[in-house]
Amino acid sequence: MHRVAITGTGIFTPEEVITNAELVASYNEYALRQNALHAAAIDAGEREPMPMSSEEFILKASGIERRHVMSKFGIVDPGIMHPVLPERTEDELSIMAEISVKAADEALKKAGLAAGDVDAVICAASNHERAYPAIAIEVQQALGIKGFAFDMNVACSSATFGIQLAADMVRTGSVRAVLMVNPEITSGHQEWRDRDCHFIFGDVCTAVVIQRAEDVKTEGAYEVLSTRCITEFSNNIRNNNGFLRRTREGHMADRRDMQFHQEGRKVFKQVVPMVADLMLGHLADENIEPSKLSRLWLHQANKGMNDMIGQKVLGREPSRERAAQRIAGLRQHLVSRFDHRFFKIFR
Repeated sequence: MHRVAITGTGIFTPEEVITNAELVASYNEYALRQNALHAAAIDAGEREPMPMSSEEFILKASGIERRHVMSKFGIVDPGIMHPVLPERTEDELSIMAEISVKAADEALKKAGLAAGDVDAVICAASNHERAYPAIAIEVQQALGIKGFAFDMNVACSSATFGIQLAADMVRTGSVRAVLMVNPEITSGHQEWRDRDCHFIFGDVCTAVVIQRAEDVKTEGAYEVLSTRCITEFSNNIRNNNGFLRRTREGHMADRRDMQFHQEGRKVFKQVVPMVADLMLGHLADENIEPSKLSRLWLHQANKGMNDMIGQKVLGREPSRERAAQRIAGLRQHLVSRFDHRFFKIFR
């Protein structure tokens, strides 16, 4: 077995930003229009009026203040309420591959690697813009990487599972170096017309280089001591869109269940204890005291959930420095960053 290290990270963040104030203004105008359109049904008790949103509600529910997106104008237009992304030809680089290459360039540079040093590419994302060819293979071609590439999906945890898989591949010796990219254009499957979730996501792409520790060329690499994953089926978060949609009667319409939807309170109660228990058990098995953690990187798109998980793991209220909170649209990189004497092995 080989020792494994994360040797480079990269991130692409879109320039366009939507503040809570902008989001509330567009949603509330849409809700007012819908309530006026269906006034008769609402007055007759046949339909519930759409509730209004507010900046205070968003902050209390999520802690999110703004989100970065690939295309803003359609989202904040009450007559559209979704991003508008121009269709690309099959000869052009796809939008997910494009942002993956930008994040990957940064990660490879930090790792001190060229394309020829990479054996495999993994594209891990909650939603892929097409079934095939794989986005990962498109990224592989764009960067000039040999070897192999493939896509994978584990919903919100795709990036963390991508790192787990890459680390296992390096550890067992099947590859020497892996590039894992995590392009998330979540604005595309977000339902901007739903008060209870219209504020949650944005767009981003992260990238990590994982390779054998013996091959590290730069300072600041981190050894992956161990990894651990857990899954549990739940209908509290769901998106029913897919290639079988057109085979079912009535599914070509603009149905709510074809976009992201969740039971937020149930998600909170289900996820927080499960994640905290997983982390505490992992630390115990590695004989590492929680007090020795210098930082937690948590991927939940909710500051309240991250704070409570941090409190359960650390035994105290986590500071902003100890529990990173850049959560709007960013599926955070993945591992807890341990105290230097446990984790940072290359200087």
